[in-house]
Amino acid sequence: MAEELQIDSLSEAYTMNGGDGCYSYTKNSKYQKEAIFSAKELIIQAIVERLDIKSLSSLDICRIADLGCSVGPNTFFVVQNIMEAVKSKYKILGLDSYLPEFQVFFSDHSSNDFNTLFTSLPQDRQYYVVGVPGSFYNKLFPDSSLLIVHSSYSIRWISKVPNEVVSKTSSAWNKGKVYYSVPQMQSLRLMQLSIRRTWTDICVIAQKK
Repeated sequence: MAEELQIDSLSEAYTMNGGDGCYSYTKNSKYQKEAIFSAKELIIQAIVERLDIKSLSSLDICRIADLGCSVGPNTFFVVQNIMEAVKSKYKILGLDSYLPEFQVFFSDHSSNDFNTLFTSLPQDRQYYVVGVPGSFYNKLFPDSSLLIVHSSYSIRWISKVPNEVVSKTSSAWNKGKVYYSVPQMQSLRLMQLSIRRTWTDICVIAQKK
């Protein structure tokens, strides 16, 4: 029972180091920042090409969510990139004067350091802020309430470790290690199945957002 509880709570078990100290995520997220800047043009291109503004003529508020926001500042760069893309889309269509207001939902585990996140918000931000604690493997928002949903490195986490991988009686048991030096095919297949299930669950939930 204890083992099952530990496995089932995996989605709420790990958060980035909070605060602003030398071991905090804020001071140790250089590579994540580089990935965000590398993806900037792709995000802008996707929004400009696919966001159907005309079908959203009654849209007064553009709601954006960043799932796995951590404590900043990377999430603020993401939001800025998305807002720039939305504004570019309006400009292309000659709708500059009809820009909506922006509301951003910063979402992460309930144990995330939201205090550091909120105290480090950009002073010149042009959006309203909401904190949403919880795992994105569960439904966090009302149906059809979001326009754009973003997630970066946190999307790699699977929602549950397969029972066989942590069971000592299973041939797929990895002896308590968090890495594979010589991967077993059975273990790999189990992890692949878990990833497929995780992505299926995320896609089903995302369709309702």
